Amino acid sequence: MSQDVEPTNTDEGTPALPPFNAVAVREVDPSAVAEPGLPEGDTISAAARHVFGNPEAEICIVEFGDYECPYCAGAAPVLHEVVDSSEGRIRLVFQNFPLFEVHPFALTAALAAESVQATSGNDAFWKMHHKLFKNQNRLTDRDLRMYAEYVGADPDKAVGEAAQEYAPLVQADYAAGVASGVSGTPTLFIDGAPYSGVVDVASIRRATNGSASVTPRRRFFGLG
Repeated sequence: MSQDVEPTNTDEGTPALPPFNAVAVREVDPSAVAEPGLPEGDTISAAARHVFGNPEAEICIVEFGDYECPYCAGAAPVLHEVVDSSEGRIRLVFQNFPLFEVHPFALTAALAAESVQATSGNDAFWKMHHKLFKNQNRLTDRDLRMYAEYVGADPDKAVGEAAQEYAPLVQADYAAGVASGVSGTPTLFIDGAPYSGVVDVASIRRATNGSASVTPRRRFFGLG
């Protein structure tokens, strides 16, 4: 399926969701999109399924990423080091933005990762997350099954018809990204503000301390 994706909406150059779900991203009301990685009372928002680090950390980095994107693979260890060395100040939220028109396996990889989260939890998800990035040239269904089994998840849920159960989750992330102006990967937001700097440890650390690389806070997922 991953090599036969056809866009459902190409007007004005806006990316569209593939036919695994018929709802077009341009029909999504941006004001209805949840705030990714931001607290709702004492809980984590529904959009923030994949949280690395302290869920109550004061600073939130949101990444929109694609498992077949080499730049995302390069960003992953950087972001994890920033979180690991922050003494609980920073958390990372990953949201799917598969560039399915140029990366034929990105969508099925995202579905497999979602299946791991659903069947085996957050720790297994992050193991799968790293496994996918380290093996970007091997993302066939056979590979995805093997990776799911390796991290202790259900391989039968990771591919094919069973994986389509998780398509709405991928679509919600993708639509949220489009609504926020995401057009490529990785795209980072720090506490709701777009990050435009270099993705290395020193630069991200400066940005989380108020560097000019973070665009002044603007409306993003309902934030003022």
